[in-house]
Amino acid sequence: MIRLEDVYKIYPMGDEPVHALDGVSLTIEEGEFVAIIGQSGSGKSTCMNIIGCLDVPTEGRYLLNGQDVGAMKDDEQAFIRNKTLGFIFQQYNLIPRLTVFENVELPLIYRGMGERDRQAPVLRALEKVGLVEKLKNLPSQLSGGQQQRVSIARALVGDPSVILADEPTGALDSKTGKEVLEFMRKLNDEGNTVVLITHDMNIAEMARRVVCLSDGKITEDRAMGRKH
Repeated sequence: MIRLEDVYKIYPMGDEPVHALDGVSLTIEEGEFVAIIGQSGSGKSTCMNIIGCLDVPTEGRYLLNGQDVGAMKDDEQAFIRNKTLGFIFQQYNLIPRLTVFENVELPLIYRGMGERDRQAPVLRALEKVGLVEKLKNLPSQLSGGQQQRVSIARALVGDPSVILADEPTGALDSKTGKEVLEFMRKLNDEGNTVVLITHDMNIAEMARRVVCLSDGKITEDRAMGRKH
């Protein structure tokens, strides 16, 4: 499903170019729950941007479902991003003036889906995260944990192949963060492929597999026993 082949991402910085990714090769199969962990400057955010079709390698190849993302035009990347990937962000990225329902339906609007066709998948996604009764609320009327669950519903609404979560508990207290991680694990148990980006090993250990990045290189790639 996800395949990085000897990927480099090099940024020009004066006389010394920065190798944000330095020859990374990684395969993530359908149905896996993988945490990519690293400290600031390790390359994990660059890796996330490439997996999320938000950036392309300087060298090497990124294949998503067998398609070479680096060879695509911008509009083709945008299409595959909308159709294949669901994003969960640390700061939720909800639009304050839109209701919960309206925030969740946005990916379907971008996809060109008609208003009638949007209703059922939005309600299904909100039901999955337990927030159907909040569909008319604004984000400001929700707790942090509820806002993150709205962002999870938005990630799920288009039935993506991959859920990509960037520090999804970073803005939450530890109890609420654990609830969000348990929910993501439940999604994985239901067959969703989940890629989690984090700097925290306690969070990474909730995944089935942990990939460690340091200075743009993979230093460790191991399967995890399930934490309870």
